[in-house]
Amino acid sequence: MGQILSLLATGAGYTVLVTLACSATGIAVGLAIAVLGRLGWRTVDAALAVFTYVFRGIPVLVLLFIVFFGLPGIGVGVPPLVSMMLSLGLIAGAYLGEVFRGALDSVDAGEILAAEAMGMSRLQVFAYIELPQMLRFSVPGMINEFTTILKYSPFGYTVGIPEVMKQAMALSATTLRGVEIYCAVGLLYFAIYKVLVTGIWALEKRYRVPGLTGH
Repeated sequence: MGQILSLLATGAGYTVLVTLACSATGIAVGLAIAVLGRLGWRTVDAALAVFTYVFRGIPVLVLLFIVFFGLPGIGVGVPPLVSMMLSLGLIAGAYLGEVFRGALDSVDAGEILAAEAMGMSRLQVFAYIELPQMLRFSVPGMINEFTTILKYSPFGYTVGIPEVMKQAMALSATTLRGVEIYCAVGLLYFAIYKVLVTGIWALEKRYRVPGLTGH
């Protein structure tokens, strides 16, 4: 039993790694979409619309197989974790881009005008006025997307990442104790989810501006 728990714990570590790596990719891509969308350039807006449409429409597993199994066919080898970041992370970024856009629109225009009247540059306005409030307004949407990423993380086993589901499948096949093992896996996923969500809300509470609420 101790060996089973040890292997599941190791797999849970990889699950957390995949979730955090893909979440970081999603945040970076989402922020890029939101920022570029503020430029007001038609060509950029059209490219962002195509990107969002494509990556919100393609299944995660299909894109993962294209990246991991397809790209080597044209001479581009992609490591397993990077493959997950380029598939699950980009898809998450397409969704987070819309979350961040909506949050940016929630920033009071009067605050932006006041900052510009004080002589702040456009970059300073974004960095000190818009970005902090946008991230606060985006917390519920980000939690939803992080939850989705966690639920899709088991796809990592298809490209050789020894995350918790891969370990569970191997253990179930060798021990014939599938019910206990998969119940333990379910509890591990819930524990990971609870820790991540609690951490995010703790950070939001720590940096919340008194009197400022999201929309």
